[in-house]
Order: sequence, then C-alpha cells, then structure tokens
Amino acid sequence: MTLEIITADALAPMRHGFFTRRGGASSGIFEGLNCGPGSSDQAEVVSINRARVASAMEVAPAALVTVHQVHSAKVVTLDAAPGGDRPKADAMVTDTPGLVLAILTADCQPVLFADAEAGVIGAAHAGWRGALSGVLENTVDAMEALGADRARITAVIGPTISQRAYEVGPEFLDDFLVEDPQNVRFFANGDGDRLHFDLPAFGLHRLRKAGVGGASWTRHCTYHDPERFYSYRRATHRKEADYGRLISTIRL
Repeated sequence: MTLEIITADALAPMRHGFFTRRGGASSGIFEGLNCGPGSSDQAEVVSINRARVASAMEVAPAALVTVHQVHSAKVVTLDAAPGGDRPKADAMVTDTPGLVLAILTADCQPVLFADAEAGVIGAAHAGWRGALSGVLENTVDAMEALGADRARITAVIGPTISQRAYEVGPEFLDDFLVEDPQNVRFFANGDGDRLHFDLPAFGLHRLRKAGVGGASWTRHCTYHDPERFYSYRRATHRKEADYGRLISTIRL
C-alpha cells in the first residue's frame, strides 16, 4: 500500500509530511506505518517503516532524526544526526539541509515549524504537559537563535486528539488555571464532573501568543479515525496491549 502523507501549503516550500498509518509493514494492533521504536512492535519492522518514511523524504534512514520524547519543554539544536542514544527532548531545530526532523505521536500534537527565508525548521511533540510547560515557545526561541524571525515562522499542528474525544477530570483543569485563569476557555463540560479539553486550540493559542507569523491545525482527529491514525486513548479504551506511533517530518 502506498504511504499517505498529509501536507500543509503553509509550510511550502519545505519538504514535510504528517504521515498516516497507511502503507506500513506492521501487523496486528500495529497494522500500518508504526514508526515507534518504543513500542513492542518488532524492531526490524519498525526499521522498515522508518526507512520507507526516509525514502519518501528523499534521505538515507540515518538522516531521519527522532529524540527520546519525555513530555518536557526541552529543545535540541542539531547540525547533524546525533550518534548513540537519542537525546531526551521534545523538540528539535536545525538549519542544516538534508537533516529530517521527525516527531512521534499517538494523540499528542505534532507541530512542524518553518522560516523559509532564513532556512530554519523545527519540530515539536506537544502533549498537554509539554504545551503547558512551554515546548512550543522554546522551539520558536531556538529557531530565532539560528537566525529565524518569529514573525516569519509558520507552525502547523498535525493530526491530534480533538476536544470531543479528550475527556479529563477536574484535577486536570487545576494545572491550567494556576498558570492562567483564562485557560478555562479550552475546557467544555462533559458528564458529571468530566470535562473535555481542546488540545489543538490550546496549542494554537500558545503559538499565536508567541508571535509566530502563522499557526494552523490540519483538523484531523487521531481518536476518531482508526483507519488512518494511531491513538493512545483509543487503544486504552479498547484495552489493547500497546499502540503504534505516527511520524511527522520536515526537512530543508
């Protein structure tokens, strides 16, 4: 099956893609393009999937760079593919041509950034914890350190969990209200004391507040489209043993 790649005109002319699960070699609960080495999928199959992504991005597999994501606000600046263990971080920036920045997600926000004029790109993994602690703003800052101008930076949020699928408890809201009482607007009432959190709207708010020139969401929900996307929350509700990871990439 052919790979399915979602792109955004706003990121042109940078080669990029939010890959769906279609076109991969994995089977069973991972069926499709599982690119997560941290999953319990067969390592050799994950390597095949990642090689297919690298080929689509027109680089060797070694140039497809991922980090050890830990739901932090840490950003690493790269001028080459890191050797040895992947750095613990949740975002990357570079001004090096031919290096593909890749983020793995399964409900969290994959965010791709570009300042085409400066030749600087970024990629971030922004779940609620990372977004609240500043990973998006830190990515913009790191791009500026390489010569980007935040007013020229375009940021696009790829497939992520939508508000109607993201049910949380009241204690979840407290963390957001401590930072800013106005954050209540990203929550809607659910059943009983349950709430529904709008992660992509929160991400867009943080990006726009950071002063980027453009911020948008592709408007794909990972939870409600099992044929195209992996979802941690859906797998949990189905009591599945594990889940696949989607990959989102960008290169100069």
